[in-house]
Amino acid sequence: MSDFNTRTIGSDVTVIQPKGRLNMGGASTLRKQLQGIVDGGSSRIVVDLSATEFVDSSGLGALISGLKIARQAGGDLRITATPAQVTTVLELTNLNRVLPTYDSADTAFDD
Repeated sequence: MSDFNTRTIGSDVTVIQPKGRLNMGGASTLRKQLQGIVDGGSSRIVVDLSATEFVDSSGLGALISGLKIARQAGGDLRITATPAQVTTVLELTNLNRVLPTYDSADTAFDD
């Protein structure tokens, strides 16, 4: 699987947009790419899920792993634009308490 698209907002926020199914294959790619982003010096990360049609436990694990990596580096990971299926999975697992959804990537770190 190829890397997911990334972009920067301002000087210190990196946005990554997984596409398709965030299952075992996609989760592995996401986890590696999130580690690379933090290793590259950016610890404030937004995961834009607008193009993600499905997430399973592997995908959730990659998001939590990215959250941990970002926080250990002094930053944070935030998610935006969650489709209905992703929102349902987050609510069923209570991970919506750990990973609240923000309205847009551009405003996720406005607080």
